[in-house]
Amino acid sequence: MENHSVIAIQDDYAEDFAWCYGCGRLNKEGHHFRTAWSGKETVTLYEPKSVHTAIPGFVYGGLIASLVDCHGTGSAALALHRKNGFEPGSGESPPRFVTASLHVDYLKPTPQGVVLKAVGKIEEIHPKKFKVKTEVYAGNTLCATGEVTAVVMPASFAK
Repeated sequence: MENHSVIAIQDDYAEDFAWCYGCGRLNKEGHHFRTAWSGKETVTLYEPKSVHTAIPGFVYGGLIASLVDCHGTGSAALALHRKNGFEPGSGESPPRFVTASLHVDYLKPTPQGVVLKAVGKIEEIHPKKFKVKTEVYAGNTLCATGEVTAVVMPASFAK
């Protein structure tokens, strides 16, 4: 399942920065996570594929970590883009973030065949550094929590 009914922050990433395996729209093999506002929170929806199996019937933890990671950096980009006066789809390129730290707690096995919903709460901790706390649900079941500290991508990464 892909949520194309809203404009996600990843839709506006500059082409040089749209190749991430998790959220890069230009990576044909990637997950294509898409993060958008839902009120004051951020949301990413994703339905794991059958290859994302830990044991039959359950999603492997690496996919959950990738979801938390990309949801966190996407959420930080949303927050700074809004702080700068813009929204996804405004025509302005959003800032791109990289992960400074990632922490994931697995609370329950995550079932296959269910849409995952990552819900984020954002805290600015520095003008170029954000902390995003994320909860990952499979249906109504909270399966994992995570925290990402994201920093604005250094200019040295740009071409």
